[in-house]
Amino acid sequence: MGKYKIQSEEILIAMRSCLILLLLGINIIYPVFAQPIFALKHCIEQGLANNYDIRVARNAQKMADREVTLGNAGYLPAIDFSSGYQGDFNHWETRQNADGSGTNVYYNNLDQNFNAGVYLDWTLFDGLNMQINYAKLKELSKESALNAQLTVENFIAELSAEYYNLIRQQIQWSNLQYAVVLSRERLRIVAERYDIGSLSRLDWQQAKVDFNADSSRLIRQEEVLFASRVRLNQLMGKYLVEEPVKTADTTIVVGQLPLENKENLWQMTLDRNTALLIALKEISLGKLDLKSLQSANYPYLKFNAGYGYTFNRYAIGTTSRQQNLGLSYGLTLGIRVFDGLNRSRKQDVAKMVIENRKLQYDNLLLSIKSDFANLWMAYCNDMGLTLLERENVHTAEDNYDIAIERYKLGDLSGLELREAQNSLLEAEERLVNALYSTKLCEISLLQMSGQIGDLLK
Repeated sequence: MGKYKIQSEEILIAMRSCLILLLLGINIIYPVFAQPIFALKHCIEQGLANNYDIRVARNAQKMADREVTLGNAGYLPAIDFSSGYQGDFNHWETRQNADGSGTNVYYNNLDQNFNAGVYLDWTLFDGLNMQINYAKLKELSKESALNAQLTVENFIAELSAEYYNLIRQQIQWSNLQYAVVLSRERLRIVAERYDIGSLSRLDWQQAKVDFNADSSRLIRQEEVLFASRVRLNQLMGKYLVEEPVKTADTTIVVGQLPLENKENLWQMTLDRNTALLIALKEISLGKLDLKSLQSANYPYLKFNAGYGYTFNRYAIGTTSRQQNLGLSYGLTLGIRVFDGLNRSRKQDVAKMVIENRKLQYDNLLLSIKSDFANLWMAYCNDMGLTLLERENVHTAEDNYDIAIERYKLGDLSGLELREAQNSLLEAEERLVNALYSTKLCEISLLQMSGQIGDLLK
């Protein structure tokens, strides 16, 4: 009776395993193959076109570029047109004699004034402050471009890491799927040997527990794989974040940075690292701010001119109306002699700002140098670990092949077979993790040295 129960349970397990694989296949394999293939370059290009942070950064860069004009720097004159009208409605009373005789009274007197003109105000010299402002506007535009570039580099690094993470999770899913197949095969063998009485019910139950454990891990991996796919779609700016993604790469290829290239890579970091370039721009802007404040030490020269028309109408008096049309102009030369010592105070503060920015640059350089050393060390170690784990996977595969054959012959226990199976699965997991860790180091080093954009080539 117990054997029939085992057989019925075996049938249920087989049906359940088929159902699990069918559901996972529907959720992963079929939709993926129904979708176009996404290479890393395509994902990056789509993300650069749609990502909201990058669009904001590019708009900020356009605004900074728009600010670079001669008028914004103060080179060009200001020209105003103005006109006005004024009326005075009065009651006049005048006395010509001391005793009050000869009084003249005028009621409802209206005096009117109208004026219109064009006026020009132009600063000809202000201690070179106009030239300094123009240079500052250009530096701000370049800094904005660097900030946009930094946003793009961070995005490319983040998307690339998620792209390879999706590949890693797909490999993990395939490995776990294969583990379920192996566990199901072991369960089949146990059931057949139980039927002939060569194995106990305990062996069958242990095989069933192991099969369920592998199935559970496979289902959990489906959740992890789904989350990675959603994240990649989000980075690409796709509204349908659940849309399946089939990567053009099925494995993680490493070794893009030769191990003997450390010095060249560090020199490129010094020359092209975007964060360092932004810090240098901050120092340059600080120096320009100081020069702008120092321009107040010099005199200023301004030119003004105007062409206008004035009309006056008087209700009483010897003149009934008066009008004037003409050109006026003049020069103004001046210098601020004393301003409460504020000028020297501001210049001293500006010098301290420059010093602080230089210190921040040195601190950033030291931090980048430390990160570079750690990343390079991790990269070299991960490359070595990758070679080691590849060898371990081959060995674990051979061990499992030997173990399954011995198990079929009854020369190996179920626990020993399970240990060989776990060793194979762990070796495969360590290999894919080593490959992913190496790829992350490569991405970080490429970003640090200003070469992350080469992934688009």
